[in-house]
Amino acid sequence: MMSFIAPHLPLLDLICIGTGYALSQAIVFRAGTFSVATSGFAALGAYCAAILVVKQGFHPALAVGLGTLLGLLAGLLLAAPLARLRGVYQAIASLAFVEILVALILFFEDLTGGPLGFHSIPRVVQPWMLVVAMLLTMAMLYVLGKGAIGRAFEAMRQDPPVAASLGVNPTKYHVISFALSGAIAGLFGGLDALRNFSLTAEQFGFSILIATLSAVVLGGRRTVVGPLVGVTILVLLPEIFRPLAQYRQAIYGLLLVVVMAFLPFGVYDTIRLRMRDRRLAREALAAAPSGARA
Repeated sequence: MMSFIAPHLPLLDLICIGTGYALSQAIVFRAGTFSVATSGFAALGAYCAAILVVKQGFHPALAVGLGTLLGLLAGLLLAAPLARLRGVYQAIASLAFVEILVALILFFEDLTGGPLGFHSIPRVVQPWMLVVAMLLTMAMLYVLGKGAIGRAFEAMRQDPPVAASLGVNPTKYHVISFALSGAIAGLFGGLDALRNFSLTAEQFGFSILIATLSAVVLGGRRTVVGPLVGVTILVLLPEIFRPLAQYRQAIYGLLLVVVMAFLPFGVYDTIRLRMRDRRLAREALAAAPSGARA
């Protein structure tokens, strides 16, 4: 049994880390904000944890905690200007934040290793730790989604003017969404750093941004399970289509087009909504008088 599981543990690591990043991205989408700053928050958490462990001798748990805190603070600082913007302007501003951060990582070579990367990081994070972190994050977001914060996010996503007329403060909840996004991405960035032996600035560039957005679109952003489904599909597809590796990007693109055309809310969320609608229809039919059913 272990001989079968062991070779696939790296895939489990990728699913857990990718789900963490996707949850960070989905939380701002749910609040009606179009930010793509997740990779920047992850870079802050990753480099913070790696530098503290390697150069300062911090305990890994403390280093990851400080990386999470740094991501949260970055989210709060970024929320101030972005809360005044909407739509594509938020996306451009948050993308600029990521690009500036990557440039700073490349510039401060003595601290971050610059273009050569940051190496000799001890691998102390095990797969079970990533699974626990992922499940706890999903549970936290599920609980928040069922409370006042989740209802405010949903109202803002559907119709911001109506939400404001109902007493929802858009600026307040934009700040909360950015803080949550930054903390989650910082946490998983720190965990990602301590499961690898090295970091490079390119890890947190455009590729991770596209992968995270694709996972959210593919799985769905209305539930905490949607990002997990999206990431799992994207991680397993290369293994399934390994003989077609040269066509991998074309397959990804075709898959996203098909999902957006036929499953507009993502694979998991669309299936869940359709099953709920069918259940409600059956319950309504069962509750109707026999003459009305006839």
